[in-house]
Amino acid sequence: MTPPGKVKRRTPELFLNRELSWLEFNGRVLEEAQDPTNPLLERLKFATIVSSNLDEFFMVRAAGLRHRLDEGDTAPDPSGLTPSQQLTQISLKAHDMGEALTRAVHQEILPGLVPHGVRLVPFGALEGEEQQAVVRVFRLQFLPSLTPLAIDASRPFPTLANLSVNLSLLVGPREPGEERLGVVQVPPRLPRLVRVPGTEGACFVLLEELIRAELPALFEGREILESAVFRVTRDAEMELDEEGADFLASLEEELRKRRRSRVVRLEVEAGAHPRLVETLVARLEVPHGDVYERPLPVDVRSLAALLDLPGLDELRDRPLRPLPVPEIPAGRSIFSVLEEKDVLVHHPYDSFDPVVALASEAADDPDVLAIKQTLYRTSGDSPVVRSLARAADRGKQVTVLVELLARFDEDSNILWAHSLEDAGAHVIYGIRGYKTHSKILLVVRRTARGILRYVHLGTGNYNDRTARMYTDFGLMTTDPAIGEDASAFFNALTGYADPPRMKKLVMAPTRLRERFLELIRREQRRAEAGQVAEIRAKMNSLVDEDLIRALYEASLAGVKIHLNVRGICCLRPGARGISHDIEVVSVVDRFLEHSRVFYFLNGGDEEVYLSSADWMPRNLDRRIELLFPVEAPEARRRVLQALDAMFRDNVKARELQPDGAYRRRRPGRGEEPYRAQIQLHREAERERDRLRAAAGLVLEPGKPPPRIS
Repeated sequence: MTPPGKVKRRTPELFLNRELSWLEFNGRVLEEAQDPTNPLLERLKFATIVSSNLDEFFMVRAAGLRHRLDEGDTAPDPSGLTPSQQLTQISLKAHDMGEALTRAVHQEILPGLVPHGVRLVPFGALEGEEQQAVVRVFRLQFLPSLTPLAIDASRPFPTLANLSVNLSLLVGPREPGEERLGVVQVPPRLPRLVRVPGTEGACFVLLEELIRAELPALFEGREILESAVFRVTRDAEMELDEEGADFLASLEEELRKRRRSRVVRLEVEAGAHPRLVETLVARLEVPHGDVYERPLPVDVRSLAALLDLPGLDELRDRPLRPLPVPEIPAGRSIFSVLEEKDVLVHHPYDSFDPVVALASEAADDPDVLAIKQTLYRTSGDSPVVRSLARAADRGKQVTVLVELLARFDEDSNILWAHSLEDAGAHVIYGIRGYKTHSKILLVVRRTARGILRYVHLGTGNYNDRTARMYTDFGLMTTDPAIGEDASAFFNALTGYADPPRMKKLVMAPTRLRERFLELIRREQRRAEAGQVAEIRAKMNSLVDEDLIRALYEASLAGVKIHLNVRGICCLRPGARGISHDIEVVSVVDRFLEHSRVFYFLNGGDEEVYLSSADWMPRNLDRRIELLFPVEAPEARRRVLQALDAMFRDNVKARELQPDGAYRRRRPGRGEEPYRAQIQLHREAERERDRLRAAAGLVLEPGKPPPRIS
């Protein structure tokens, strides 16, 4: 028998399937596209995110299951599903999701834009003069870029780029005989929406429809019998030789292979002739279950161009712009501020400027001796990377640990890593066998008090663009213990040092899993001793079996557990006798919830931590991650305020049910609507005004507070 308070090692009914849980998350994003209370362009934005998410899901997760089948792996996952069973259920759910997305886009969003002057019109529905005008534009600007590809015994089916949109066609022969197959790829750098000249408002036609209309000019003298738009999704998993002599060369070779990898999904224009579809299925070697019919555009992401149309403010959410951080007044050195106190920043409510300022001041300050930083993903023209290059060019010791394996950012990471090397920085291309996912910036500076270390630790990437769209925390401090830990961390990554013994930071893969288990079990022991015990945690994904079992056991002991999990959650809450006191809430709103926060009541001596790591095996065992404490009272208060808001949300929050489905929260009788992200922005505004007033910085009457766009 299982001892009281213990969970059996293998209990499939206690675990939800990871892949189906991810699809449930994308379903919550789809709900935002379907929600008529959202402005139309916001609904369209969510629709494009659903499409993009599905692309990555098939490239990575579905492809991974295919690999397991190829290798003869039939082992079930913790929920009891084999790879084959998972692929079957994925196909069913993904087809249903595609149909729901189609209805939202084509029956609600696009028709809703028409009264506002925004139209996506089939080429055949244009008036004669309109057709002639847009064809003239097409022939001048687009036709020269197209390449017709004939496919026959001497010319094999082309290797089409991943996520490329193409036209397939059957052409009649010059002489009686067998019809032939042709393909035209839509060049990826061309705009997919072509504006129709001389029409009122913003009238567009799809580029692929214009190409179809002009196919006779590309295949001159041949009869076009059938044509259809299609799109291929390829396997994006990489098999790196991490033991080879040149890891960078190995990665670059794998990126080239990715362009020729197996097709894992085929999207075809709805209504395409069956013989054309069968020809594509045979040539691309795609199982019929991985064929998805779509109305045009087959790639909903192409509609993202409509999001940037000028005006139309009534179709968008009111902007929530990042606010200046009042603890760092304009004109004051960030070094002097951090020498007095810790500063917590909560993006995107707080501006990312303090992080940029720390890197920039470090580059320019003659007393700065060294800068060390990890970089996972960053923007194309990153001010942080520019500062690092400038510092290296000025002779400072700059060490940057670049994670080349940040999925789908590999090419850009290679480019700016080379630019840092050219400037004189010492660039380390990750740690073999592990992804470096931690977010840490260390500045070593000479001061009148001696050498000081200024440290920034974050839950999100050093990316000034995503910092406007993702919620993340950053802690900036000169705490001596954290500074020493930061130095030890970098020494371990760049040299031959053993894993460091840290005072305040906790590192994966050496100690983080063990530390989380210790913290959970400490709450369990307090509950078993009759004390009030509570765990609150916020993360992107909860997958790790050991941690899930530990949470079940803590719940059985009487620990109240509240989890805010944005995406995948394999824990099954509300199961009688095992998890009835565990609450799981997901918030999907205008900002992507990305921060990782962990709270333990600890008998009233509360502990609050932030981390770069989710509770997933990859984060705990195969990545370089950091957990760090939030100890300053004001910083801790702000973190807990944000965490509490996630559980109070009754507008954009959904509760996970025991069957794996999510139920949307609604305000109860007499209860006011509470939308966490809106409330947190208001709190940030109030906090800024309070601190400004305390500092004597009173705004002029009638003058609005300054905003950072």
